[in-house]
Amino acid sequence: MAKIYLFRHGQSEFNLKKIFTGWMDAKLTELGIEQAKNLGEMLKDKKIEVAYVSRLSRAKDTLSEVIKFHPECKEIIVDDRMIERSYGNLAGLGHEETIAKYGQEQFDKWHRGWNDRPPEGECFADVEIRVQNFIDSLKEKYAGKEIGIAISAHGNSIRLFRKIMEKTTPEEAGTWTIPYDQYFEYEI
Repeated sequence: MAKIYLFRHGQSEFNLKKIFTGWMDAKLTELGIEQAKNLGEMLKDKKIEVAYVSRLSRAKDTLSEVIKFHPECKEIIVDDRMIERSYGNLAGLGHEETIAKYGQEQFDKWHRGWNDRPPEGECFADVEIRVQNFIDSLKEKYAGKEIGIAISAHGNSIRLFRKIMEKTTPEEAGTWTIPYDQYFEYEI
């Protein structure tokens, strides 16, 4: 059976400052680099032969710390179906700035609302469609094969991956905080 090791990138500079990042690039903080190294240590005894990562440097830099322990990983695939949720016009704005400008209620809808898109951005329902497509392609390509797959992704794409794989509700998935220093393991 194929095993998936799904993890979030380490803390970024924008995460630290509570800034909507989305598809913007943000470097890892010193803590984020340590979190990535810790993920590498946690996963060092797993077999990882293929890895998926988004185009964003925070995911790539985290993956590089993990695969240092995996010379058997011969293929790294950039796939933006697992990229962070697009925050559209909110990208680069701080949470407090957004609350001051639009109010707490609107912030909450954009931040965790299932069908509430920020201006020019994605809602969770949008992200779920692309993540479902990604999962379907993984199953088609790897189901039943003895292979280890690392996925270096982002908080909101992981939220939807977990929702689909764990068959939970949108309400439950919306309450999760996706940690920087933990991985989720699935079989397909």
